[in-house]
Amino acid sequence: QVRLLESGGDSVQVGGSLTLTCVLSGSTYGTSDYMGWLRQAPGKEREGVATIFVPASTTYYADSVAGRFIISQEPGKNTVYLQMHDLKPEDTGMYFCASDLQGRPSDFNFRTWGQGTQVTVSS
Repeated sequence: QVRLLESGGDSVQVGGSLTLTCVLSGSTYGTSDYMGWLRQAPGKEREGVATIFVPASTTYYADSVAGRFIISQEPGKNTVYLQMHDLKPEDTGMYFCASDLQGRPSDFNFRTWGQGTQVTVSS
């Protein structure tokens, strides 16, 4: 059974930076080639943030975070990071790590999720 554990969420001020970490464990065969991050703000639907194709480190970003966020992975460690820079209040939300992509990377349609880590950006 695949497990995803996120960490690194915190409260920061506008313009600040944070790095989130996701560690994948358990059975990963056929499910971990693509990993991603999604977020959900209070009262809003979950939205995709970034996806990475692990074997080649190819990345995809939502327009709302492109140029500010960087998704990366640590080879052989089943670990994915999300570096977040120039944070804005609209970046506030619960951030979820995910694996087992269904469809295109830009669809952010994953089947396995972690419990999430909270990011709060205040002015």
